[in-house]
Amino acid sequence: MLKNFFQNRPDLKSPEEIRLMREAGKLVAHALELCKSMAKPGVSTLDLDKAVENFYKEQRALSLFKGYPGKVPFPAVTCISINEQVVHGIPGQRIIRDGDLLKIDTACKLNGWCADAAISIPIGTVSPEKIRLVETGEQILELAIKELSCRKWWTEVASRMQQMAESAGYSVVTQYVGHGIGKRMHEHPQVPNYVNREVRRNDFRIEEGLVLAVEPMINMGRPETEVLRDHWTVVTRDGMPSVHVEHTLAVLPDGIHVITSKEDRIFKR
Repeated sequence: MLKNFFQNRPDLKSPEEIRLMREAGKLVAHALELCKSMAKPGVSTLDLDKAVENFYKEQRALSLFKGYPGKVPFPAVTCISINEQVVHGIPGQRIIRDGDLLKIDTACKLNGWCADAAISIPIGTVSPEKIRLVETGEQILELAIKELSCRKWWTEVASRMQQMAESAGYSVVTQYVGHGIGKRMHEHPQVPNYVNREVRRNDFRIEEGLVLAVEPMINMGRPETEVLRDHWTVVTRDGMPSVHVEHTLAVLPDGIHVITSKEDRIFKR
């Protein structure tokens, strides 16, 4: 799977292009905050999706998820996954319940440039085990941002992400990875959250102009996943909870810019 994406070099972006991506990133951050404010017991996942769809329309932004090609085109502007669902959950009539672990992923294009991010939200009274899983996922993403600012190769970052997950007693999903992003949502290179022989053989350099959607997916149990009959929803094979968080990150001379944060965030190099 990785070989095809590693055949081409990343398409490096100029500071002006990254500035335009930041405008899209602000919309994605706002959309996720909107979901966070609405995500309460009794609300349907479709309610959240419709709110984001209306927001993108108001901002004249293009959803990057709705209509995304597959055996069945993806039908929504958000991926909403709950508990054992890892990623790519389809919003619908399912009601959010107290104790759920909710994951929301969304992306948009504004003025020709893309941004992509995801958050995990504990709903109501959540078990300490789920809270710890969410906190670890968020810490792994923060670690990746900091490591990007001081490392030369992606595998140096990914190995530390994997170490943090496994030292906490969790597993890293290997079937799905992050990606380059720019004028298209999915660009070269693929961005694994783990390291093995193939990833090391196809490593890429961290250099100015690189823009990556970094998205650790961490399972409470084993790493294996499977896809449901809807052709999209990915679940853990053992039924244990999973967490998913994501930011679009840009490498610039002054540091790592978090494209999809609410406020300007830069980790100095």
